[in-house]
Amino acid sequence: MNIPAAVFKAECLKLMDEVARTGQAIVITKHGKPIAQLTPMPAQPESLFGYMKDTLVIKGDIVGSVHEEWSALSGDEDKLYEPSTKGTRPRGGKKRK
Repeated sequence: MNIPAAVFKAECLKLMDEVARTGQAIVITKHGKPIAQLTPMPAQPESLFGYMKDTLVIKGDIVGSVHEEWSALSGDEDKLYEPSTKGTRPRGGKKRK
């Protein structure tokens, strides 16, 4: 349904009630060109719990192993956890001569 802006201005509350009752959108025009649309609000769920149900698709096994050896078990990253002594200074902050 198309409504000129002047008619919409004069009958705004009545048109809002009509949209809420029928669920049909109203297009508001200015000089015959559509400029806005009055649409009903989508129904809100009563609870947020479970509102995303059926929106996720699991592809494959998300629990099983990826058959790759962990670097923590193989020792590949051991050098990252060793204390470094390179470039350390005594607590005073001054260089010794």
